[in-house]
Amino acid sequence: MSTPTLSPSQRAWQQFYRNPISITSFWVLVVLIFVVVLHPWISHQSPTALTDAIAQPPSSSHWFGTDLMGRDLLSRLMYGARISMLVGIVGAGVSLLIGVGWGAVAGYAGGRWDEVMMRIVDILYSLPSVIFVIVLITTLEGLFKNWLQQTFSNETAGMARLLFLFAGLGAVSWLTMARIVRGEVLSLSTSNFVDASRAMGASHFHILRTHILPNVAGVVIVYLTLTIPSVILYESFLSYLGLGIQPPQASLGSLMAEGAAQINPIRIYWWMVVFPGMLLVVMLLALNFIGDGLRDALDPHGRHR
Repeated sequence: MSTPTLSPSQRAWQQFYRNPISITSFWVLVVLIFVVVLHPWISHQSPTALTDAIAQPPSSSHWFGTDLMGRDLLSRLMYGARISMLVGIVGAGVSLLIGVGWGAVAGYAGGRWDEVMMRIVDILYSLPSVIFVIVLITTLEGLFKNWLQQTFSNETAGMARLLFLFAGLGAVSWLTMARIVRGEVLSLSTSNFVDASRAMGASHFHILRTHILPNVAGVVIVYLTLTIPSVILYESFLSYLGLGIQPPQASLGSLMAEGAAQINPIRIYWWMVVFPGMLLVVMLLALNFIGDGLRDALDPHGRHR
């Protein structure tokens, strides 16, 4: 009896499943997402409810302790993790849409179009990314702050500031993706099957959609999984500086900033720093290990390039 032949995608997933670190990280991330998403329905604690239990250490009533306003830290962490995950997913989505489109057009068109489009990417790359994001966010807030305060409620204005954060992070998250896709498309556009498709009269859009983009999907998926933790780390850093998520909203970075601000020689509220930091580290490590596993499975020769 002959052994059934596996397709390239089946071999890739089989290789991924054989990586114990990656598959463990995958299930850790699944459980984390499950807990974070369902926590509002399975917990009786509110992330915004103020109580008299101010700055209490972990106990049976508050497993992760409380903050300086008596709010349950576990609920705040779950709320902050949802915001951080949302920022990471949106940033990765922007990277996917703009980066793949920009890189594919530049690599396929070639010539002067490629030169102009990649010089724009180089100019954006030359700017310090963190400073660029900070300047963009503060500029958008300065332009629209008065209009937001007059038009919307404080809660809605806070969501608008979150959109500004998405815009700032999205402005820098697609650059590397565009370079990677452009390099792959450059090599594929001179392949025999692409030349044959041109000779048969296929349109440029048909060639990109049918022949080129499916062949760069593996590289795109790998880099996409590595973009999410990068964007989450950016957001956490900006929130730590007070330029990202604003109270009463919370992210893992803003929660760490609140805890770090209370460190003094008299007393250290360690749970306000340790638990947000641990959750952030677990999330980032899981995403990076998954990305490494997908890279080895979908691009097995990449490590030798």
